[in-house]
Amino acid sequence: MRRGTQILRKSRKVVEDLNLLKILQSEISHELTSNYFQDKESGSLGDFTLEWNSSLSQDVVLQRKSESGEEIAVSALLGQETYGEGQFPREVLMKVCVRKPGLNSMLQFDCGVSEKGVHGSHFNIHSAYYLQSSTVPGSSVYRGPSFSSLDPQLQDALKEYLVARGIGENLTNFLLLTLHKKEQGQYLDWLRKLESFAATDK
Repeated sequence: MRRGTQILRKSRKVVEDLNLLKILQSEISHELTSNYFQDKESGSLGDFTLEWNSSLSQDVVLQRKSESGEEIAVSALLGQETYGEGQFPREVLMKVCVRKPGLNSMLQFDCGVSEKGVHGSHFNIHSAYYLQSSTVPGSSVYRGPSFSSLDPQLQDALKEYLVARGIGENLTNFLLLTLHKKEQGQYLDWLRKLESFAATDK
């Protein structure tokens, strides 16, 4: 009786493993044939260079240095789901840092990038900070008021400040598409690893 129970357990395990393998293969096939973002605006980097885009990480980092020596760094990754009607299910969280030559301070803007209509994208500034190089992250140093409490003209002027430095629709289109495609690729790699594991176990 004991031997019969062991055989039954092994048989059930084989069936469960085969079911998992079939489901994984079906999901991989679906991902390979789905072109979720094929009709989306690809955008461009403009004067920025892509400094970091590892297949093992969730973020990308861009940099730009103007002739005057001003440095701009942009880091971005996908945020929460937006539950909108567009093709991009998640917004992009974008951090923009601007440093002037010869200064130990910088401006930091925390922004959100989302889809705009059928094509295109736009960004909103969530917060703006003036940071000294000696500022310790998480410290109690005053970092500025809530961005939404600023005068609307000042809010618009700060957004135009970023647009003038290349943070426009071309760049936000690029970030939306690149990060969503990156996530899709990482998901596909994960499925393939599970498939390999399930097939070996079988």
